[in-house]
Amino acid sequence: MTSPRADRRRLAEVASLFLRLGTLSFGGPAAHTALIEDEVVRRRGWLTQEEFLDLLGAANLIPGPTSTEMAIHIGHRRAGWAGLIAAGLCFILPAAVLVTAIAWAYVRFGKLPEAQGLLYGVKPVIVGVVVQALWRLGCTAVKTKLLAIVGLAAAVLNALGLNELIVLFGTGIALAAGRATPMSGKRRAACFAPLLGVAPGIKLASAALAGAGAAAPFSLWTLFLFFLKVGSVLFGSGYVLLAFLRADLVERWQWLTESQLLDAIAVGQLVPGPVFTTATFIGYVLGGPLAALLATLGIFLPAFLFVAISGPLMPRLRASPVAGAFLDGVNVASLALMGVVTMQLGAAALMDWLTVLLSAASALLLLRYHVNSAWLVLGGAGIGLAMS
Repeated sequence: MTSPRADRRRLAEVASLFLRLGTLSFGGPAAHTALIEDEVVRRRGWLTQEEFLDLLGAANLIPGPTSTEMAIHIGHRRAGWAGLIAAGLCFILPAAVLVTAIAWAYVRFGKLPEAQGLLYGVKPVIVGVVVQALWRLGCTAVKTKLLAIVGLAAAVLNALGLNELIVLFGTGIALAAGRATPMSGKRRAACFAPLLGVAPGIKLASAALAGAGAAAPFSLWTLFLFFLKVGSVLFGSGYVLLAFLRADLVERWQWLTESQLLDAIAVGQLVPGPVFTTATFIGYVLGGPLAALLATLGIFLPAFLFVAISGPLMPRLRASPVAGAFLDGVNVASLALMGVVTMQLGAAALMDWLTVLLSAASALLLLRYHVNSAWLVLGGAGIGLAMS
């Protein structure tokens, strides 16, 4: 057992780290995951590569914002239940405060502030950060030729439009079935033929959000319950979040216009930290600071609960050969999904020779010279602002 003093020190370390990461984590969940891995695995040694991958797989299998759930998982591993809460709150807080300030300006002046110059320099650095994280994590996750084939198949299927959750569960179940049933390597590989034969574009049916068919009056309680419901069932990217928000807030209840909803999604992409702080912006636009707070609590609360339930089960699952094979499949599929997102981010971020140079230099500095990724993000932001 550790002493109370050591427990307080660990808790302070967790809070400080995730407060900083929440301030600097641009680029979406894949980029956030890479920045977190750089800090907790390579620089601090809080987790091994395999432990980190197991937590990443677990976070991908439950609803909610993956990068926030990674922060919560790691806080729990490092500093217990207090760390679970501190890590999540500190990772969310910078984005929530910044989004609230932007929402205030939006309500007051009717438009969003410009930040193209900042993102011009930051996005290519983030691409480099993710690439080096994929390389390091891939060296741990891809233990066999079969896992390499599985990862490649998962990336192809997701790029063709197959839903992320089908890819994750499909690879995990196939590997678990192969471990449970003794067979040759060729026969195990054949288990993936049904997955590869699934028609591209099949989507996992989203859980239907209950709501009245006509416009409904705005209330704080209804707003909180709506975002609690979204946080409890939402898998997938920010585009999936957009579909959920549009169905109720624009079409059913008519609380927002299409333009306001697109502005809210843009703000979630613009600021560092979790994209789910889109809810903070919407809450403020609809009902001011209290509504912003309730919307933020509603959408993030399920993540804390899901991690609290699933986190303690990970070591037990890893100890089981069949469950371990399932986790191996989920882990390699998670990296495949990160790879697809990185390609999409790269296509948007690498627009000229300077951005390509920034991305390549960032990956090289991280892999060869172990530079702190936070300095690279700040350097990219400075270059972007200077160029603008």
